Amino acid sequence: MTASEVAPFRVVFVCTGNICRSPMAEVVFRGFADASGFGSRVASTSAGTGDWHVGERADQRTIDALQRAGYDGTRHRARQFTHGDFVRSDLIVALDRSHERILHGWARSEADADKIALLMSFDPAASTLDVPDPYYAGPGMFDEVLGMIESASRALFRQLEPAIRPAP
Repeated sequence: MTASEVAPFRVVFVCTGNICRSPMAEVVFRGFADASGFGSRVASTSAGTGDWHVGERADQRTIDALQRAGYDGTRHRARQFTHGDFVRSDLIVALDRSHERILHGWARSEADADKIALLMSFDPAASTLDVPDPYYAGPGMFDEVLGMIESASRALFRQLEPAIRPAP
């Protein structure tokens, strides 16, 4: 593998059903990677802890909130997190502490557990560690959640950027 063929840094964002919060984070993080010119050096995916929505598109309110902010979430299809995600991913980002607990329960080794982090823990301005679930709320809550995700994803990307930047 040559320097130009370096394997991408793989991030998976995890929420409950993979139709609201984690698809937002996946799309937003991908946007930061592409805008930086390092899109080929990052692989951004998402998954849910449950299987209720497997194969479905993101919630329409998620797609609408992303669109209002200039992102495209229409290609997303929900999937459930599997043990293979521990192997395939460099970083597993939980959207709230309940997801973090579930993921720690599924981790088969200390190495698996060490890959798990809370998205909001990357944002020094965050007032909470949990991104609220907007599913039972109105469109305004989806916009608010997207703002939280953008802020934390920006901070996460800034932290990772030196490691994914190609060597001179």
